[in-house]
Amino acid sequence: MKMVHTCVRVKNLEESLAFYKEAFGFQEVNRKDYPEHKFTLVYLSLENDPYQLELTYNFDHDAYDLGDGYGHIAIAVDDVPAAHQKHREAGLEVTDLKGLPNSEFRYYFVMDPDGYKIEVVQDR
Repeated sequence: MKMVHTCVRVKNLEESLAFYKEAFGFQEVNRKDYPEHKFTLVYLSLENDPYQLELTYNFDHDAYDLGDGYGHIAIAVDDVPAAHQKHREAGLEVTDLKGLPNSEFRYYFVMDPDGYKIEVVQDR
């Protein structure tokens, strides 16, 4: 068994695609349009990573209630402080850098256009 993808539902497909491509370098690897059923699926992936993020766009749907069960997805980077600075300079909604107690491990969160959290962590 293996993990294949994570699905998030988005209210504006183009805005979400631009966010994930510009903020993290995701590339579109597959798109499935179902106009007769009023939805589109777009699969994104990072370079050299087979795991995919599926953006599901349901036509004419208002913003989603994220509830309190969803946490976040995490993306590993080589340099957390540099990525943090890049995301701040891009005007994205980011938290301050944080760390785990008694550890040098640092991370922060970025909010996507729909309010989903993306944790940015140091690649180990």
